[in-house]
Amino acid sequence: MKKLVSFFLLLLLAVSVVHGEDGAYIGVNIGTAMTSVPAPTQITTLLRSQNIRHVRLYDADPAMLAALANTGIRVIVSVPNEQLLAIGNSNATAANWVARNVAAHYPSVNITAIAVGSEVLSTLPNAAPLLMPAIRYLQNALVAAALDRYIKISTPHSSSIILDSFPPSQAFFNRSLDPVLVPLLKFLQSTGSPLMLNVYPYYDYMRSNGVIPLDYALFRPLPPNKEAVDANTLLHYTNVFDAVVDAAYFAMAYLNVTNVPVMVTETGWPHKGDPSTEPDATSDNADTYNSNLIRHVMNTTGTPKHPGVAVPTYIYELYDEDTRPGSTSEKYWGLFDMNGIPAYTLHLTGSGVLLANDTTNQTYCVARDGADEKMLQAALDWACGPGKVDCSALTQGQPCYDPDNVQAHATYAFNSYYHGMGMGSGTCYFSGVAVITTTDPSHGSCVYAGSGGKNGTSLLNGTSLAPSSNSTADSGAHRAIGDVASFVRAIVASLLLSVILL
Repeated sequence: MKKLVSFFLLLLLAVSVVHGEDGAYIGVNIGTAMTSVPAPTQITTLLRSQNIRHVRLYDADPAMLAALANTGIRVIVSVPNEQLLAIGNSNATAANWVARNVAAHYPSVNITAIAVGSEVLSTLPNAAPLLMPAIRYLQNALVAAALDRYIKISTPHSSSIILDSFPPSQAFFNRSLDPVLVPLLKFLQSTGSPLMLNVYPYYDYMRSNGVIPLDYALFRPLPPNKEAVDANTLLHYTNVFDAVVDAAYFAMAYLNVTNVPVMVTETGWPHKGDPSTEPDATSDNADTYNSNLIRHVMNTTGTPKHPGVAVPTYIYELYDEDTRPGSTSEKYWGLFDMNGIPAYTLHLTGSGVLLANDTTNQTYCVARDGADEKMLQAALDWACGPGKVDCSALTQGQPCYDPDNVQAHATYAFNSYYHGMGMGSGTCYFSGVAVITTTDPSHGSCVYAGSGGKNGTSLLNGTSLAPSSNSTADSGAHRAIGDVASFVRAIVASLLLSVILL
């Protein structure tokens, strides 16, 4: 069996040289809502095998911290929401928490930050008054332990605390949260700590009822007339992620805070869901989103408001969590299953196939069963025309002419394009009428690109890696839905503006 190829390795090595540890990087969240949680040593073995150098824990489990000791992995530990009451009411309790969960492990465990609670302002508004006392008490404890120079304190927010998030230049925080947010931002400013933000384009897309294009949510390239334009700044937005991050920057500027960086503590895309209600929670979309996200972050692309400024980002999440409540997709955000098997294959153009298992090099792009024939024909025409696929093998008398139907011919053309493009992210899409499989479609003397001469089995449930599921759902315990309604209204306006400008 071929060894798994680290999807972080090449990019992280490059970034560590160019940007240093505090520049652009990708980390992962590690949740434990599983029927069978891997042992901490198994988790760290997986992290090291994939060269994952940054993780966020949802607690400060001593066994997990012990396993992370002397690995060099940079760790964010968390104060769970249920501990906020005690810490926010007692300086001594906060000091004990730091002594037990931070000082006892540092520096053998490379703890870089403490995340205080998770989306407290949106999910536990009654606890909001305790947030700043808890943060200050914990900071006092870090100062007393002489660790404040090395470990930052912040709190992850749902993007829903940002109102009117598009256009980003008009975004502002929910004013009812000012009694907490204003002192919090001043604290972050004075300590050099980031604003932690959870960004979920998946939910924005699902709740927009088709207004937000899927390509815009997935970082797929957009023609200029499809880009969203901020009418106030004339900045062009090609993806939801950047628009939300810039909305946070503009919202902070509205409160006269301009030098606090944004760290995205959660983002991702589910790879499976209920087909009837979550049709876009698929392996192909998860691959496309996370592959494009990694490339976008690691290239230090920045955002339209702050080009070239790194946005450290943590993917949600390392493992599928099969005991999470809510919709089907809530259980399937992981890069791996509980056994450490890749949930799907990530692709990074120019870096080969990443998160690969032993069948990855035998993947094929085929026409989706039941796809509309007119859409298949249009996609076939594009592939054999502007797509520059050599379709001569499909002409009468040639080896791939039979069976003479649009499904078979489209499969040949789609697969040729997919392999010709290096199996890159998004190259097996064709407006949703194509899917990825490991079953070799070759037949007789008609040999398809990438054929190893033998048929394979699918990487996930059944036959394909593509649109198998879905995704809408209630937000999970760790995730936010955001102010989608205002976001959608503004997106519509900006798209109209972009057409007018052109």
